[in-house]
Order: sequence, then structure tokens, then C-alpha cells
Amino acid sequence: MVWRQCKMAKAARIVKIVFLSLMALFIPAMLVFDAIQARKYSDLRNQVIELEKKQADLIEENKKLITDISMLSSADRIERIASEELNMRKAESDEIIRVEMRDAGNGSGN
Repeated sequence: MVWRQCKMAKAARIVKIVFLSLMALFIPAMLVFDAIQARKYSDLRNQVIELEKKQADLIEENKKLITDISMLSSADRIERIASEELNMRKAESDEIIRVEMRDAGNGSGN
């Protein structure tokens, strides 16, 4: 009986040593894992900040381009270029010829 109690005490000490050893390895492993996750989070946060800056720049550039389009397509500018650079003028009403198109899909051939 004493021999059995001694063997059980020895087994309990072995279990305790194994448990403490695993805990001694588990805690630093978790700290390393936490450091890796923190680094990944930091990298992703920096990427998000860069993308937000790029998005803001693109929005500003888009606003400028829209302004340029509206300036370049203004009727006054087009009329000025047509008259000054292309020597064009507005047609008189008697110079306008109206053309009517018949429905080509009716099959009449006319």
C-alpha cells in the first residue's frame, strides 16, 4: 500500500511538473502571438490611413476635373472658339434645311 501511495505521489509530481512546464511555454507563446497580432494590426491601420489619404486626393482631383469640364464645355467658350478660331457663325433661319426621316423599319422601301 505504501508503495502504491508513493507511486501515486510520484505520478502527481510528474503531472504537476508537466503542467508547469506547459504553462511556462504557453505564456511566452501567447505573448509572441500577441506581438505578431499587434504588428499586423499596426500594418493594416497604416494601410487604411494611406488609402484614406489617397481617396481624399482622388476626390479633390475629381472635383478639379469636373470644374475643368464645366468650364471647357460652357456655351460661351464654345461660341467664342467657333467664331474666332474657326470662323464660324450662327446660321440664319433661311439657311436652315429641315430633313425628315421616315421609319426605315416599316419595310415599304420608300
